[in-house]
Amino acid sequence: MTHPIAPLIIRGEVITDNLIEVGGRGGDLAFLTPDAHKYIDKLPLGNPAKLADLYELSFEDILDYCVALGERLEYSKNRYLQEACELSYLTAPTTPTIVRASYMGLQHMLTREFIREMVETTVGVDYLEGWVKQTLLDGTELEVRCFGARTLHIVAGNAVSLSLWTIIRNMVLRSDAIIKAPSNDPFTALAIARTMIDMAPDHPLTKHLTVAYWKGGDQALEQRLYQPQNLEKIVAWGGFASIKHVTQYIQPGLELISLDPKRSASIIGEATFASEASMREAAVRLAADIGAINQKGCVCARVIYVQSGTDEDGLARLNTFGQYVYEAMLGLPNTLSTAPKRYDQRLKAEVDALRLDDEWYKVIGGKDGEGAVICSQIPEPVSFSTSLDDRTANLVPVDSLDEMMDAVDSYTQTVGVYPESIKDQLKDVLPLYGAQRIVSLGYAAAMKFAAPQDSLEPMRRMGKWISNQIASPETTAAPWLRPSI
Repeated sequence: MTHPIAPLIIRGEVITDNLIEVGGRGGDLAFLTPDAHKYIDKLPLGNPAKLADLYELSFEDILDYCVALGERLEYSKNRYLQEACELSYLTAPTTPTIVRASYMGLQHMLTREFIREMVETTVGVDYLEGWVKQTLLDGTELEVRCFGARTLHIVAGNAVSLSLWTIIRNMVLRSDAIIKAPSNDPFTALAIARTMIDMAPDHPLTKHLTVAYWKGGDQALEQRLYQPQNLEKIVAWGGFASIKHVTQYIQPGLELISLDPKRSASIIGEATFASEASMREAAVRLAADIGAINQKGCVCARVIYVQSGTDEDGLARLNTFGQYVYEAMLGLPNTLSTAPKRYDQRLKAEVDALRLDDEWYKVIGGKDGEGAVICSQIPEPVSFSTSLDDRTANLVPVDSLDEMMDAVDSYTQTVGVYPESIKDQLKDVLPLYGAQRIVSLGYAAAMKFAAPQDSLEPMRRMGKWISNQIASPETTAAPWLRPSI
């Protein structure tokens, strides 16, 4: 059997020598890739002065490049994306229709207006283009500018768009990026990089992107690469173990920007049950938040606190709503959600065990591995709530909004809320408990480049914020002229 090749891209150079066989996550695909150990000395940029060519570009030049790249990323015309998509059917945690739709949507991330909005909101174009001046109270003139950095990106593979998101951020910041491709998406960043090379092989933005694959935890390679003389920042997406692993390399001069694992929840207010129509609307919205990319994202709802009431009538409302959610989930478009690729068997065993305990739990669906809605008959989530996955969610009945604070903790990323009218009661309180993002129910997967992420501002963190103070005795009190005591 001929194995596909995932080349090594080093700043415009496509390398296919010194191949070794590795396996994608899930065991469905083995592929060949250059042994990163053989190129360890070429992976880092080296002298940071080599970033200077990026500063010959204006922001408009960068936007021109992005727009041209977007035109080249039209799926129907890009063989690299097509090949990556076909291979990703085997490595991705999601099903083919979701994977294909994700590839087809990449080009829409590269419009001039979209990128300008992101940059203005998160950094400010003026800070990237030059020194922004202000005069302080003591007469000092202060100039501030955001510079790029030598950065390693350990990208997550649960969504195809994350690789392009990373590349866009790198380009507008005028940074040098090494992308460590994930085992469940080893081909997307490569396809984009190869498109960039075909389009503009000698362009500075092309020449400051490296894409490599190596097995996570390879300490022999990482101990040499993860050093301040090579890198200034590591942006790491991933699970608890992988983030914890990276922290051992952090030292003065090497910063970690951690986009670590999160869980998300939802809150359904009492007014939802005022009519059949509002129950149905909330059910569709909630189904979208549960089912998006088959619940593989941190943004996806897992435990849902429902203000249905906990008496007999309240539980009846909860169970009816749970049935509506299940039906809506099965009707979602296959570009957003499908029956899971592989229903986690340990999770299925937990769910099936609850079927025997109908006094405490009502399980709707799940017998065929299509996903399930678990309606707690007590105001508590299931014991395995942190393991909910594969379109399996838990509805928990409560009597008051105060009880819904149990839905969030320091691991909570997104909280979807319905109806909109209760947001004002919640949006100043939920963050105190740990919630990082509050959205209208149904929009959890609609991540916005212009918004903060995981309660931090990654774009600002990825840049280096440099100040220049201009002062003289004529304008600012001089330290050396202070009177003696």
